[in-house]
Amino acid sequence: MSRTPSGSEWLSVAQAKLAEANTVYEMRLAQSMLLPLLGLSLKETAQALGQSVPTVSRLRRDFIQLQSGSSLSREQWGGRRHAYWSREEEASFLAPFLDEAEKGGILVVPPLHRALEEKLGRPVPPSTVYRMLHRHGWRKIAPDKRHIKGDPEIQGDFKKNASPKS
Repeated sequence: MSRTPSGSEWLSVAQAKLAEANTVYEMRLAQSMLLPLLGLSLKETAQALGQSVPTVSRLRRDFIQLQSGSSLSREQWGGRRHAYWSREEEASFLAPFLDEAEKGGILVVPPLHRALEEKLGRPVPPSTVYRMLHRHGWRKIAPDKRHIKGDPEIQGDFKKNASPKS
């Protein structure tokens, strides 16, 4: 059996705020506080509001913070919660591969993917490598139309002196 929601001192405040709500957000704040106090569980409240249970809990917290006169704290909202490493750690991991690629080598994803899995000690999807490269400013680049060791003068002589096609 679920525990009864706390905050019964907020019942009259939530009813008043629901009556004077001007926006959908204000209405949801009051309902998220009021419905559990009237006997619904947080899961049932979430279904009634069309929100998830964690969202209902956040709405209840926000309601109490707003009514207490403090501002909403969103310092922990957003960000890369499921990141393997910080951006600096990613940059240090990618540095040898990117240095090699900048010297004229080609950045090949499968060896980079294997090295990442080995370093993490667990399998990761290949898209993780592509997203990591994208975060650090790398993109798939088509090869040059001209070979880096090609000499335009020798190529011009060849074109002039080659026998015509039959």
